[in-house]
Formats: sequence, structure tokens, C-alpha cells
Amino acid sequence: MDVERVLLAQPRGFCAGVEMAIKALAWMVRVFEPPVYCYHEIVHNQLVVDRFRRLGVVFVDDVGQVPPGAPVMLSAHGSAPEVVRQARAGGGLVVDAVCPLVTKVHHELKVRASKGYTVLYVGHQGHDEAVGTMAVAPDAVRLVQGDGDVEALADPQTPVALLAQTTLSHDEWAGIKDSALARFPDLWMPGRSDLCFATTNRQTALKAIAGKADAVVVIGSANSSNTVALEKVARAAGCPRVLRVNGPDEVPEDMAGVVGVTAGASAPEEVVRAIVERLRPRHGVEAVEVTTEDEYFPAPPELRDLARALAAALSLGLGAPAPEASPLLEDRSVAASDVLDALAG
Repeated sequence: MDVERVLLAQPRGFCAGVEMAIKALAWMVRVFEPPVYCYHEIVHNQLVVDRFRRLGVVFVDDVGQVPPGAPVMLSAHGSAPEVVRQARAGGGLVVDAVCPLVTKVHHELKVRASKGYTVLYVGHQGHDEAVGTMAVAPDAVRLVQGDGDVEALADPQTPVALLAQTTLSHDEWAGIKDSALARFPDLWMPGRSDLCFATTNRQTALKAIAGKADAVVVIGSANSSNTVALEKVARAAGCPRVLRVNGPDEVPEDMAGVVGVTAGASAPEEVVRAIVERLRPRHGVEAVEVTTEDEYFPAPPELRDLARALAAALSLGLGAPAPEASPLLEDRSVAASDVLDALAG
């Protein structure tokens, strides 16, 4: 390779929702004997999923496959209400690791549907988040994937609202929004964008380096919507060569010049480090920071309740006062990447 310099996008990699979900599943692996079940992939990253598989996590696409009484986690992408009910009917601990930003969209869809709106949902057919969200009010929602879908809609004869999958690229969302507004001038939209702040931040950081790079490496899995959006952003910014890779072994030997590197919101930092090491830039690495993220999502309430119950039982057995806080409840300073590294060891 003849890489002169690496431009490293910041922020990149794990978002707050992914941090929460990975740490939560790691706690379940430690607390329960295997197998622990997870409905859908906890996040869309093959390295993360494979690591948990090796620890005894069984990923299923039907909660009916979870044995009665077994612990189960519901993925960060959000689940259909019927899936949540079915999981809880199984009798075991159910931990819903849905990202709070996805929960916000579920709530918006439920409220608009109850008010008689037809809801245009901008998302990707078959994506876990889109499937779970549209199931909240299936009779009221219409999937929109492009400008043409807006034009092709039959007149709903109702008020119209517009919601979005959180991991869309801003450019993808903006074009459809403009088309929807042109056709439905009284269109309702939430006061705060449905697009995930972390997704938007990663796209903004990538735009800051893509125009200066001879090539951009986007780290993440092919089924990760926000990773695919980063690919589109890099190409739209005019970068002549854009590669999406899962790991360092997929980086070709002919990389040269200035290379930009970023990672999707479910890609571990350890992969970023390995890829930078493989690129071996002669003049080092320049971090290009566009904003600082300090958002934090605490562990799901089911795990917080479990931690309190375990602490209370332990203190009762030892005849000692219960600790004021559990490490599970005070994990803000614990990075999910470090948790994954520890699990690997």
C-alpha cells in the first residue's frame, strides 16, 4: 500500500442506542446460564453478532422459537407490539433493548393513527426497524421509499403525516419530504426530526473528509441501513473511490493517497483500529471532529429492576445494607467497545 494519510471521521462507530443494547446483552450473558435468546440481531454488525453467538446467545427471527421461561432480549431496532406481547407471554425475563429514538417514532405513529391520519413512513422495505414500526398501526401506515411512491399514492381522504426510519441519510429523507409537502401542503411532521442524531452526525463528519480523500473506507455490515447511507453520502460528496468493509481483511492492497475512514453506528472501534493499522499511513492519522457526542441511554428498565432485586437479595443474605447503586445502573463511563473486548478475552 502507499497510503499517505488517514482522515478519521469523528464521530463514528457506536451510537448511544447501540452502546445501551450491547452492554445490556453482555449483562444478560453474565447473569444467566446459556442460552440467552435475542429476537433479531441485537445490532446489524456481523462481528458483534458472532461474538455473542460464541457466548451462547441464540438469535431468532420468531419469538415462538424461544423456549418457555427462557430469557430473551428484543433488539435495538424495535419490535412489533404483538412480538413484545408474545415474548412476555413466554414467562421468562424479557428485556426490550429498543433505541429510545425508535420508541419516539412508534409513539408518533400510534398517536397520529389514533387521530385519523394516514401516515407516510419513509423507510426501507424489510428492515427490522421499518417492520416493527409499521406494525404499530398497520392499517394507517403507507411505506414510502422514494419520490415516485409519494406521487403514486391514492388520495387518502384523511389528514396526512410523515415519519421516518431513524437511520436514513438526510439527503434521502429531504427529497421525499419535499415531494410529500408539494403534494400534501398541510402535511404533519414531528417538531423534532425522526432522523437519529448519531446517524446525522456521522454523515456530517464524513462529508467533512470525503471531498479531501482519494478513497473512503466505510466500516460496517451490508444489512446496516446507516452504514449503507454513509456509502451514499461519500459518493454524493464526490469521493472517487468508496469501499464498504466488514474488517481489515477486506481492505484491498492497492489503497493509496489520502484515505478517509468512518464506521457505521453498529461497528466496533476495534475494527477501526485494525483497519487504520492495515492502511499504515506514512504521515499518520488526522482526526476530523465536527461535533462531540455525550448522549447516554441507561440500561433497559427490565435490567435495572433485575439489578435492584439481585442487590437486595444479596444484602439480605449477607445481613448487610444494600448497595446504593449497581454497576449496571452506573455504566455511563463504561464503553461498549471495552465490554466487547472483555467478552472476547
